[in-house]
Amino acid sequence: MKKLYRSRTNRIIGGVAGGLAEYFDIDPIIVRLVTFGLMFSGAFLIAYIAAWIFVPLAPEKSAL
Repeated sequence: MKKLYRSRTNRIIGGVAGGLAEYFDIDPIIVRLVTFGLMFSGAFLIAYIAAWIFVPLAPEKSAL
């Protein structure tokens, strides 16, 4: 089962959009454009900030 994480590599601000793109296996630019469009709605901005706070950062991949 996949888990939602904020992206460590695909991030511009908090890694939330990059993490959503990795989770749903879609292009991060599409997620960022949708996110930017919805940012003008107050409720979405609060949800984004909450995701930034509560969604954990992806675990680091160990180099073996």
